[in-house]
Amino acid sequence: MSKPSPEVYEQGRGMDAHNQVMRELRAEKGNKEYDPHEPTRVWLDEDNTPDGVYQSLTIILNTGGCRWARAGGCTMCGYVAESVEGGSVGHDALMDQIQACLDHEAEEADDESGLVKIYTSGSFLDEREVPAETRSAIADTFADRERIVVESLPDFVEAERVSDFTDVGLETDVAVGLETATDRVRHDCVNKYFDFADFEDAAAEARSVGAGVKAYLLMKPPFLSESEAVADMKTSVEKCAAVEGCHTVSMNPTNVQRYTMVDQLHFRGGYRPPWLWSVAEVLEETADEDVIVVSDPVGNGSDRGPHNCGECDDLVYEAIKDFDLRQDPSVFEEVSCECELTHDAVLERETAYNLPLAE
Repeated sequence: MSKPSPEVYEQGRGMDAHNQVMRELRAEKGNKEYDPHEPTRVWLDEDNTPDGVYQSLTIILNTGGCRWARAGGCTMCGYVAESVEGGSVGHDALMDQIQACLDHEAEEADDESGLVKIYTSGSFLDEREVPAETRSAIADTFADRERIVVESLPDFVEAERVSDFTDVGLETDVAVGLETATDRVRHDCVNKYFDFADFEDAAAEARSVGAGVKAYLLMKPPFLSESEAVADMKTSVEKCAAVEGCHTVSMNPTNVQRYTMVDQLHFRGGYRPPWLWSVAEVLEETADEDVIVVSDPVGNGSDRGPHNCGECDDLVYEAIKDFDLRQDPSVFEEVSCECELTHDAVLERETAYNLPLAE
């Protein structure tokens, strides 16, 4: 399976240029420090799963950051800018972060969450980010919950690592940042080194110990027109649904994060985040696939996030979140706006080699 080494994956793949630009952009962030004993973020929400809707506790651990991002990384991802300098965080500090998240849950929720989701802005299963000792301790900490989601690049999805969670009786899902089922788009637009076949291998590895897979897709990475982005997402949902063990697809529109190539393009008028109408179209037209399809438009309604005209953004966003829980495409029949005509024109006329037709 692919290994995230820039020495291997830059050579002959055109990734050297992307990575060089990304390293330069990340260097602009300065020397802001983050407390290794405090999580990056923690919040409570609701999530749709194969076993129904759960209250969820979402945790983003503050680790040394994504290994691939330190090589250069994805064109749209600025999360490594929030990671602890030095490349690693010790076991005790990571467990302090877990305790801080449990304290937050106790203060904000009436009951413990049935679903726990753990992210690192990298790969939870990468033992350079989260040591084996910590992974096992976290599994024990949440053994009394019903379901857990951990995020990882395909490289680190190994049966032995995933079984820490399945062995304590947790329904376990491995979330993989696939971004797209189209290898060329993943390589050239997202600057991610692995292939769709690697995702299929990771799903098989997770399945071997009784775990499921949740695929994260990225709507409209840079260098795609709006119509190309919509078509790519429809195809990607269909292909993910055909992978055994992949029961959920989270199709998320790109938002403009600092210290990224997308940020540079957006600043120069060369990138517009996707329309919320595009998100709705993909969800509506893939609703019949044999997979749960959800979306979480971060930065909804802002210039740097997925948006429509400004007048209907909140209504369409609420319809998307309603669809996430009920999987009923009829919710999109209840929202409309004059800007749908502009969106239709963009889909018909915008080309990838031009600037965005509409803000």
